[in-house]
Amino acid sequence: MDSRGAIRQAIGIADMVAFSYLEALDDADLLVRPVEGANHIAWQLGHLITSENGLLSSVRAGSMPPLPEGFADKYTKETSQSDDAAHFHTKSEYLQLMKQQREATLKLLDQLSDEDLDAPAPEQYRAHFPTVGAIMTLQAAHTLMHAGQWTVLRRKLGKPVLF
Repeated sequence: MDSRGAIRQAIGIADMVAFSYLEALDDADLLVRPVEGANHIAWQLGHLITSENGLLSSVRAGSMPPLPEGFADKYTKETSQSDDAAHFHTKSEYLQLMKQQREATLKLLDQLSDEDLDAPAPEQYRAHFPTVGAIMTLQAAHTLMHAGQWTVLRRKLGKPVLF
């Protein structure tokens, strides 16, 4: 397996875990905070979508489908404290946008050579993610980091343990 295959496999596993955790949740569940001060899943999904779009657009301009107008503005540090359902999207909308962004991510991954993956990441991300390959690998890690937080909410809501 080459580096692109390993990154693709990691992203696939992350997506399987994340989508499995989300399957039994409804729109109202996405707005429940597992503990006071924690971000609810609705905000986290918007954050994941906007992050993936922004990170990979910075790697290769035009590689990602545009987000709906005003979408990114709803998922900032300041909006993370909102519990107003009208401010957020439906589970169906999140899943559709996640899949669109992920398809574009995998398409970009397939277009990158080993040299591209070894190239320095865009300047604003280099301190934490030094190469384009690190940015690509981050897509799996970022998804899993948030999905790990969702297990706490699933327990709070009485959902079954999956993994």
